Amino acid sequence: MITIEELNKIKEETLSIMELRRAEQKDIVDGEREMGLHPTHVLVCGGTGCHSSDGDKIRELLIEKVKEKGLDKDIKVVLTGCFGLCESGPNIVIYPEGIFYSHVKLEDVDEIVEEHFQNGHIVKRLLFKESYEDGIIKPVNEVNFYKKQTRVALRDCGLINPEEINEYIAFDGYKALGKAVTEMTQQEVIDFVKASNLRGRGGAGFPTGRKWESAYKYQSDQKYIICNADEGDPGAFMDRSILEGDPHSVLEAMAIAGYAVGADQGYIYVRAEYPIAVHRLEIAIEQAKEKGLLGKNIFGTDFNFDIELRLGAGAFVCGEGTALMESIEGRRGMPRTKIHRTAHKGLWGKPTIINNVETFANIPIIFQKGVEWFKSIGTEKSPGTKVFALGGKIKNTGLVEIPMGVTLRDIIFDIGGGIPNDKEFKAIQTGGPSGGCIPKEYLDTPVDFESLGKLGSIMGSGGMVVMDEDNCMVDIARFFLDFTVEESCGKCVPCREGTKRMLETLERITKGDGVPEDIERLESLSETITTASLCGLGQTAANPVISTLKYFRDEYEAHIDDKKCPGGTCQSLLQFFITDACIGCTKCARNCPVSCISGKVKERHVIDTEKCIKCGTCMEACPVHAIVKK
Repeated sequence: MITIEELNKIKEETLSIMELRRAEQKDIVDGEREMGLHPTHVLVCGGTGCHSSDGDKIRELLIEKVKEKGLDKDIKVVLTGCFGLCESGPNIVIYPEGIFYSHVKLEDVDEIVEEHFQNGHIVKRLLFKESYEDGIIKPVNEVNFYKKQTRVALRDCGLINPEEINEYIAFDGYKALGKAVTEMTQQEVIDFVKASNLRGRGGAGFPTGRKWESAYKYQSDQKYIICNADEGDPGAFMDRSILEGDPHSVLEAMAIAGYAVGADQGYIYVRAEYPIAVHRLEIAIEQAKEKGLLGKNIFGTDFNFDIELRLGAGAFVCGEGTALMESIEGRRGMPRTKIHRTAHKGLWGKPTIINNVETFANIPIIFQKGVEWFKSIGTEKSPGTKVFALGGKIKNTGLVEIPMGVTLRDIIFDIGGGIPNDKEFKAIQTGGPSGGCIPKEYLDTPVDFESLGKLGSIMGSGGMVVMDEDNCMVDIARFFLDFTVEESCGKCVPCREGTKRMLETLERITKGDGVPEDIERLESLSETITTASLCGLGQTAANPVISTLKYFRDEYEAHIDDKKCPGGTCQSLLQFFITDACIGCTKCARNCPVSCISGKVKERHVIDTEKCIKCGTCMEACPVHAIVKK
C-alpha cells in the first residue's frame, strides 16, 4: 500500500532525472558546436509503426554503442510511445535540445553516437525535413506538425517510458486518483467530471459525468468499469497509441471511475492484434499492483479496485458496447436488444460504465489542472481536444491531437502538410466506415460533434482519410460498404441483407452496369438500414453512401449515364489514350500483353480500345508519359 507522501517522494526523485525532457528548447544555429557532453536523453519511438521498421533494434544498438564508447553515465536511451509522425519513422528525439531525427536506420547509429554524442555535431541529413530550414535547426516542439497541436490525451506519449511506472508518477501520475479517494466523495468526483463537460471520445459524444452518475445511482452488490479498446476502424490507431505510450493514464482513470460509481472490478477489452499494447498493459497493471495503486485499500482507504485484460478476436462489431459485453461474458460478440441502459444492466446484468481509451486518458489531467483549464480548450459545447489518425492522400500521415473547433483546413494543410504531388483536395472522410465524406467547399468547418453532424458525418473514434482529385467517390463508398458487409454480425436482417444489396448495387455501378434506378435504390436502402438496424454498426453503415450521394451525385450519374469514372479509378470504365507527346519508341506496343497498340517508329501510336484489357502496362512502359487514362 502506497501513501500520498510516498507517491510524492517517487515523483521528486524521478522528476529530477526527467526534467530535462521539459527543458526550454531553442533554435540551434547551423555550424555551432552544439552539444558538449552533458546529461542527454535519447527517446526512441516504440510505437507499432516504428517497431515494425526496426525501432527496437535501433534502440538496442544505441544502448550498446553508447556503453561501448563509455558514454552511458551521461546518455540515457529511453523507450517511449508513438511520437505521432508515423510517416517519418523510425523516429528519435534527443533532449534537452529537442533534436528530431527521422527515417533512422540501423546503419545510422554509429554516426549518431560518434558525431552527435562524442563530437557535438548534429547529423543534419537525419533531421526531420521541416526542422531544418535556412541554417536553423528547430526543436521538435517548433515543427509545424507539433506546434499547432494541443496534447492532452497524448500528453505523455513520446515523453515517458510506458514500461516504467515511476516515469508516469514523475509527471503527476496517480495524483488525481490519490486526490479523488482521499479528499473527495463519490458524488464530488462525479460532479467534477460533469462540470468539465467531457464528452465520450468513442463516437457518440455522450457526457461522461452523466453516464457515471447514472451508474452511481443504481444500487447493486456489484458494478463494473470497462475500457473499450476494440479499435476496429481501418487505419485508426488512436487508442492503440495511447495504450502503447501511456497505459497508466487509462488505469488511473478507470480506478477513479470505479471509486465514483462504486465498482471494484475493471476490464480492458483490447484487440489481440495489438500485441505491444497488450504487453505494456500487462506490465502497467502488474507495476500498479506492486505499488498498491490497484488492489486492496488503495491509498490506505477502504476502496478496492482491480483490472483485468480481455482480448478480442478482431470483430469490428465488438466495438459496440453490448456486443463487447457479450464477448467478455464468453459468448459470441453480437449486439443485444437495448431494453436497459448499460449503466443500469450491463456486464452480467450489473451496472456498468463503458468508456473508450481516449475518454479515460483525459480524466487524470482534468483532475490535475481543473475544470476551467479543460473548458478553456476547444468550444463551449465540445471542450477539450480530439485525437485523430490522419491518413490517405496527405503528406504528414500520423497521429494528431487538436483542440475542438479547429477547422478541417488547418488539420489538412497546416498540420498534415497538404496533398502530395500538388494534387487538388477533393474530400475527407471522418469517423471511419460509419462516417461521411465532406467535400472541399466545407474545408473551413470547425471539427466538433455538432458541426460534423450537420454535414452528415460523425466524429467517430477519430479516423480521418484524405482524398484527392484521383479518388472516385463511388468507389470510396463501395470500399467502406465492403468492410461493413464483412464485419456485420448478421444478427438483424436490415444490416445483414441491406448492406449486401447496397454493396451489390455499388459494385454494379463501378463496373459500368449501373442503371438510373440504382440511385433511388441506394437511397431507399440507406433509409431502411439506418432506421431498422439493431446496433450502431448497421445504423451508421450507410453514411458513406448517403454523404457521397449528397455531395458527389454527379459522379454517380457519370458512372451510370456516361459510363465514365471522373476519378479515373474504376478499371472497367477506364480508357487509355496515347497523346501527341508520343515519340514513337514502340515500348508500349512491345509490352502490351494483348497487342492492341499499333504505330510506326517515330510516329504517334494508337490503342485499339475494343481490344484493350486496361491493365496499365503501356503507361508503366512509356518513357515520356504520353499515355493517359480517362
